[in-house]
Amino acid sequence: MDNLTHSLVGLALGELVERALPAEPDPMRGRTRRRALLTTGLLASNFPDLDLILTPLLAPPLGYLMHHRGHTHTLLWGLPQVALLLALMWLLWPRVRRLLLESRTARRGLIATGVLGIVLHMGFDGLNVYGVHPFHPFDARWLYGDLVFIVEPVFWTAFGTAMAMVATRRGRWPPLVLLAAAFAAFAWMGFLQWGSLVLLAGVAGAVMLAARRSGTAALVTAVLACIGFIGVQALGAHLARAQIRAELAQRDPGGRVLDLPLSAFPSNPLCWAFATVSDDAGAGSYAVRVGVLSLAPDLNPVSQCPARFGGQPGGRTTALAWRMEHTGSLAGLRALQRNNCHFDAWTRFARVPSLAGGNATDLRFGEPDQPNFSTLPYARLAGQPCPTPVPAWGRPRADLLGLGAG
Repeated sequence: MDNLTHSLVGLALGELVERALPAEPDPMRGRTRRRALLTTGLLASNFPDLDLILTPLLAPPLGYLMHHRGHTHTLLWGLPQVALLLALMWLLWPRVRRLLLESRTARRGLIATGVLGIVLHMGFDGLNVYGVHPFHPFDARWLYGDLVFIVEPVFWTAFGTAMAMVATRRGRWPPLVLLAAAFAAFAWMGFLQWGSLVLLAGVAGAVMLAARRSGTAALVTAVLACIGFIGVQALGAHLARAQIRAELAQRDPGGRVLDLPLSAFPSNPLCWAFATVSDDAGAGSYAVRVGVLSLAPDLNPVSQCPARFGGQPGGRTTALAWRMEHTGSLAGLRALQRNNCHFDAWTRFARVPSLAGGNATDLRFGEPDQPNFSTLPYARLAGQPCPTPVPAWGRPRADLLGLGAG
């Protein structure tokens, strides 16, 4: 997820932990504890993304693909991150150091906030199509939620509104106005459907209504709104996959479907971008396809799904639009993986591989003729020194490569 989401989740976590703990006997110490918990939540929820400093270890694009959402996004390396964060606060914040020496409650609260912040970062990152592998080295496979877009305004709205409502009356309105203006601008620029603004307004209204009871109620309502939204997205993803499988059965009756990656549209449970990966062992070929569908074409045809995220023109009741298809030879793909060490490294990330013009692109993130951060010029790199060190992440397409389990 984007770092604004991580930051708001971390702040809400810190505030909830503060409200769950017994009050400190000294008001000054209580204010220090609250600031420390908010800071710990904010930093812990962003700490795993420090892996970006490791990307220069490999040449682009492999540095980013191999090391972002890498070791710092694993549970094994989560605890050292918490220890580092708390050590920095101990060394750099004298008041927090005194607080931790004097208050067992504060010590427990900061440790819990640090651990939960790291875990929540991995959990939110696991909701989208990019994926995580939190159980490495015990299980190196990538895990994908395929449920929400990587930048989800519902999370901004829920947690941003809740945190604004626990602020002072004077301080709560500027962030709320800024959020509303940003969403209106996103809709005007084509990133959001105007109907999505109704959903966002409903979430904000529910949180503000709960805030009339208490700040804690506002925070809990924000959490429940996000859980409910994820549940709706899970149902939508299930229905979308069923619809895509039915279309594929007619389009390619001889193929075996291996994977159906889904990418949600922001704040829109009806529109889904998708990719399919299938093979035909008898023909010795594989196929990858991408498209977009609407779960309610009479209400929201594909033509109304935001074009900025893959929406395609279609008829008034079009439910599914295919955007492109790429077929290739299984033998050629496997030979390339054996003989080109740069491509071999790339297969530890790519989930929807497409080869064209000497370039390999993961179609989760763009078209073959539109290079993106995943595009590897494997032909140009052939014969150059092999990349090292390459993390041993599981290969998402081990099935196509004939390597067994990923």
